[in-house]
Amino acid sequence: MVHRIRYDYTDQNKMAAIKIAPSFLTADLARLADEVRAVEEAGADYLHLDVMDGHFVPPITFGALVVEAMRKVTRLPLDVHLMIERPERQIEAFAQAGSAILNVHAETCSHLHRVLQQIKALGCRAGVCLNPGTPLSAIKEALEEADQVMVMGVNPGWGGQSLLPNTLPKVRRLRALLDERGLTPDIEIDGGVKVHNAAACAQAGATVLVAGSAVFNDEASVGENMAALRQALAGVETRA
Repeated sequence: MVHRIRYDYTDQNKMAAIKIAPSFLTADLARLADEVRAVEEAGADYLHLDVMDGHFVPPITFGALVVEAMRKVTRLPLDVHLMIERPERQIEAFAQAGSAILNVHAETCSHLHRVLQQIKALGCRAGVCLNPGTPLSAIKEALEEADQVMVMGVNPGWGGQSLLPNTLPKVRRLRALLDERGLTPDIEIDGGVKVHNAAACAQAGATVLVAGSAVFNDEASVGENMAALRQALAGVETRA
């Protein structure tokens, strides 16, 4: 069993800042440790890992062994996105591999409350994800169990896509719903986040931005790309 690293999420200054989670879906996996070090040095808050099973989404990526390998080369929280069917069967393995946050899709969980409780019982933060076509009503009754709500900005499966136009209105509705109920989970946008729309994502209510091709690309270095995202967010680092 991999040693579990406990993270302190209670620092209010950190919680107020918009967190950036580089997605390794578009990283060079042949240079995994180097890519991890690059985003660490550039000030990443989380490392985002997309686990795909070839069923819920067409591609197959990687499993708990890769999560375990990344855990050995970083102390940053691993934000693991389980795009898999029947995630309750795999949650323990990913928790033991060193995940800090485990995100499951509402579309794959017949018993969403139970799965979120299972994640927290294993010492991880529990995230629930919504595909672009899935309404907020699918998770409305389980929000009290969620530490994070992920709104997909693209149809899941591939990196490099553009942010779908219904994403930000959906995030605004989610923010209003959470505020109305006095709930404080992070809101994460995954997919389509770029320098030109990062501020709008934050202004809509997102507190975590997953960025894949905006960080890992051939146009600039990881450090330059992360700096550009931070600059874009400079005026919206704290929520009112």
